[in-house]
Amino acid sequence: MRSNELRSGLISPDAMARLDAVADILSPDVLTEFDSPRARAVLAQATVLLTGWGCPMIDATVLDAAPDLALIAHAAGSVKSHVAADCWDRGVRITTAAQANAVPVAEYTLGFILLAGKNVFIEQHRQRLGQSTYYKDHLAGDVGNLGGTVGIIGASRIGRLVLELLRPYSLNVLLADPTLTTAEAAELGAELVSLEDLMRRSRVVSLHAPILPSTIGMIGAAELAGMGDGATFINTARGVLVDHDALRAELVTGRINAVLDVTAPEPLPDGDPLYTLPNVILTPHIAGSLGNELVRMGDLAVDEVELLARGEDAGYAITREVLAAMA
Repeated sequence: MRSNELRSGLISPDAMARLDAVADILSPDVLTEFDSPRARAVLAQATVLLTGWGCPMIDATVLDAAPDLALIAHAAGSVKSHVAADCWDRGVRITTAAQANAVPVAEYTLGFILLAGKNVFIEQHRQRLGQSTYYKDHLAGDVGNLGGTVGIIGASRIGRLVLELLRPYSLNVLLADPTLTTAEAAELGAELVSLEDLMRRSRVVSLHAPILPSTIGMIGAAELAGMGDGATFINTARGVLVDHDALRAELVTGRINAVLDVTAPEPLPDGDPLYTLPNVILTPHIAGSLGNELVRMGDLAVDEVELLARGEDAGYAITREVLAAMA
């Protein structure tokens, strides 16, 4: 992974003790490359690689140097940037801590859904402009979180966690996902609808679709135009799922609001109006694990090492099919 500092953030002393109980830890320092004599010596003995952000590509050359490798336990989300197809070809078990990383993303999303229901983004702007002369409208019928409608696009890992977090609230929840039946959506606490219907009916729309050829640019001018005045669009998935020219055109009018933790490109170029629009909350891809939340991912990766040591199936294995839908 990237550094010893990152390892210390991911792997707590308790987790390190758990690792030490089931495995010989071959190197006190992380590997940041696979080409040096030291790295080759470690690979020659390795049964498990516990990886994190910044891991170099693990391809056939690396596997040739690690003949006994049985598990790549990734203490983060996607493995696309560092696990080559050769790993599946040679039967290496590959796991991810994406389930742990999904928790803070879902929490971030829930927080902004509730804030959007209270019209916080526009109200704080109006308060700032009017100062002591501004008074909120207590009778505005489309503001509040009692009986409001929230639309979730995609019953992905994160989408399902958001649906679960929404259950205690008095909200009507819509779900657009072509892979689910009406009954399956109902079990998740949502009404299954088309994307067009969801955009039209929802006061808050949150995007949680995977990256597939069919989903790139799935939110375009027509979808955004279908949103009601004052509605809020939230994206914590990936920027490429949204036509940003169309999104920018809608937001500049002030007709709708947006919470964007991801963009295309990322970051946006200097001077982009999305940086300064009062109806846009723009954050630098922080919905996922940060700071003390990293430990949750490290714990899950250590769980996977323990499962291997006990001869049990992986908890969160990544297959070729799952990889195709990952960010």
